[in-house]
Amino acid sequence: MGMGHWWDPLNVHTKPADPTIDAGAQLQQILNIECLEDFTPAPVLDIQFRYGGTLQNFGVKLPVMLNKFFQPTEMEAQDFFQRWKQLGAPQQEVQKIFKAKHPMDTEVTKAKIMGFGTALLDGVDPNPTNFVGAGVIHTKNTQVGCLLRLEPNTQAQMYRLTLRTSRDTVSQRLSDLLSEQF
Repeated sequence: MGMGHWWDPLNVHTKPADPTIDAGAQLQQILNIECLEDFTPAPVLDIQFRYGGTLQNFGVKLPVMLNKFFQPTEMEAQDFFQRWKQLGAPQQEVQKIFKAKHPMDTEVTKAKIMGFGTALLDGVDPNPTNFVGAGVIHTKNTQVGCLLRLEPNTQAQMYRLTLRTSRDTVSQRLSDLLSEQF
């Protein structure tokens, strides 16, 4: 892995807020977030304000992970396997075998994969119990193609997750994020 960069991987724009908020009042703040490159930790929003003359400062973790920038990609089985082969370099693939933390329900698993941001591709895997997904992560400067395969083993209550992307750091990050959901 390369050296850390001096710039932030996310570009965050906020609207200017009122300098004073009345007691008990609420203020809505809309954030526009652009992904410049892949990132690992969730971004932290630093909030500073004065209360009774004392400066208060706290950080709020934003629920923004790399998969928020997915665009689901529909494709036929032939295209999927052709791209799967193209992403065959060892550093492009990450495989993880892990124990199920939740009941292994097919419909819930489908919903989780789609909720993650990829398209769920039916009838692509020769084994009908496996789940296959595809998507593209859009950053400002590049597009990272991502293919995934999730193989449940209900008897052992285990999953095998295989991710192939055009960038090794993305494969690893998405594998970590997705495996936490099952």
